[in-house]
Amino acid sequence: MAALFDPARTSFQESRSWPSERAGWYAVFVLSLTLLVNFLDRGIIALLVPQIKADLQLSDTQISLIMGFAFVMFYMVAGLPIARHADKGNRRNLIAIGMMLWGGATALCGLAKSFGGLFAFRVGVGVGEACTGPASYSLLGDYFPPHRLPRAIAVLNFGFIAGNGLAILIGGTLVAMLASASALSLPFFGELRVWQAAFLIAGIPGILVSLLMLTVREPPRRHQGDAPPVRDVMRFVMDHRTIYLPLIIGIALNTIVAVGQASWGPAFYMRTYGWDVGRIGLVSGLTFLIVMPFGVMIGGALAERWMKAGRPDANLRVTLLALALAWPFTTLAPLMPNGWLAAALSATGLFFTSWLFGPQNAAIQTVTPGRMRGMVTALVLFGFNVIGYGLGPTVLALFTDYVFADPNQIRYAMVATHIFISPVAFLILWLGMKPYARAVAALHQTGD
Repeated sequence: MAALFDPARTSFQESRSWPSERAGWYAVFVLSLTLLVNFLDRGIIALLVPQIKADLQLSDTQISLIMGFAFVMFYMVAGLPIARHADKGNRRNLIAIGMMLWGGATALCGLAKSFGGLFAFRVGVGVGEACTGPASYSLLGDYFPPHRLPRAIAVLNFGFIAGNGLAILIGGTLVAMLASASALSLPFFGELRVWQAAFLIAGIPGILVSLLMLTVREPPRRHQGDAPPVRDVMRFVMDHRTIYLPLIIGIALNTIVAVGQASWGPAFYMRTYGWDVGRIGLVSGLTFLIVMPFGVMIGGALAERWMKAGRPDANLRVTLLALALAWPFTTLAPLMPNGWLAAALSATGLFFTSWLFGPQNAAIQTVTPGRMRGMVTALVLFGFNVIGYGLGPTVLALFTDYVFADPNQIRYAMVATHIFISPVAFLILWLGMKPYARAVAALHQTGD
């Protein structure tokens, strides 16, 4: 295997001082807001499933394509070229443009009147993820030294937590309010359905955050020379495939399960326990906002503690521990006899799952040279988005439509994804732990 941390190829022996702590944490704050808005726009569609299905006469599989595959189509085509720009261009401006396009496309979803129209606008929403993901992690890699990166990324993921929680909490309230309000209409478009009005409102924050992103300073890159050609990055990843492939594939498979559960969670509570959207929004939203922050900080702190104790595989070890602890709770939750027990088990599983958010992302940044960080992160996010988000909602819907052949049997479809996919993901990540540990140990020997 080629030397992963050859000083001639990497930035780890740079002596340049790091940006100020204040500037770094301000960047984390604004990037957290971008994640909040991203997941607000992604998550609100889960609450609108019944209305969209009824108005457009869609099956579970069709609605899953709008939730997942449409969202990642743009990423499939343009994700890697945009990540290439993140390795050599201005990352702050790239994120700001992405957020502006993201918010606009979300609002346009509210003007759709057919499956094709809604699908097309959801493709536009994927522009934001393609622009923001690789650039955000690349920025943090230049703001924080490796030993502090897990905590910075853990804090960044509070945007993910808040976005998911607020999407359900505020989204549930918004949908309930719109449903009870008088009919809304726009010139030239006529009367708007509840789900259309919700999309229009949800698109506004993305446009506002895009302007705030312009106040973040672009940090100096911690490497010398131009970003390497794409073929060199791909060769680098394949030279170190025992490290990267388990991370990319394992994360993608876990995302299939997680996204499937999140996308169909509200529908599960409606169909199985008869809960209304207001109760779902309150319970699920508060669960995200209360439970997950503790889990995220515990995971980040545990990874830092193990790293300081001399465990080079700390990030990946915390990720595997989190998955093992969460699996029994998340697998059994859909089988509970009432919604409150299901919510309690789901909350426990969510607490353990949230341990991995910081360490899992830090694992990639830690073993990747700075000049390749955007492209390599894009490969990971390609698996995360194209496989995880693209297939997650649809895999579960296929179980519901074609295996159990009954939308009301969604609970068994949820259990099936946990049983058949989660153990495979865990095994693949475990196989990558020793090569990952050797790579991190080599990094430490360079004296960074």
